[in-house]
Amino acid sequence: MRESFTQAMEPLATGLELFGVAVIAISVAFATINFLRQLRREAGKAAYDSYRANLGRGILLGLELLVGADIIATVTAPLTWESVGLLGLIVLIRTFLSFSLETEIEGQWPWQRRRGQEQEKSAR
Repeated sequence: MRESFTQAMEPLATGLELFGVAVIAISVAFATINFLRQLRREAGKAAYDSYRANLGRGILLGLELLVGADIIATVTAPLTWESVGLLGLIVLIRTFLSFSLETEIEGQWPWQRRRGQEQEKSAR
C-alpha cells in the first residue's frame, strides 16, 4: 500500500513543481507586457512600481506551489533526518523569500497592515 501511495504522489509532486515554475515564468511575461503597455501611458515610476508588484505576486504564488511540491515529495520519500532537515531548510528559505516579497509589494510589515486597516475603518 505504501508503494502505491508513493508511486501516485511522486508524479503529483513533479507536476506541482512544473506548475510552480510555469506560474513564475508566465507571470514574468505578463508583468513585462503590462509594464510595457503602462510605460506608454503613465510616468515611468508608476509603471515600474506596478511592474515590481506584479512580478512579486507571481513569484510569491510560484514559491507557494514549490513549497507544496517539496512537502509532497518529502512525505513520499523515506523519512531520514537528512530529508527532514533538507525540507525544513528549503521551506525556511522559501518562507523568508515569500515574507520579503510580500513586505516589498505591500510597502509595510505584515503586522502594520492590520493596524492600517483598523485606522481606516475608525476614520470612516
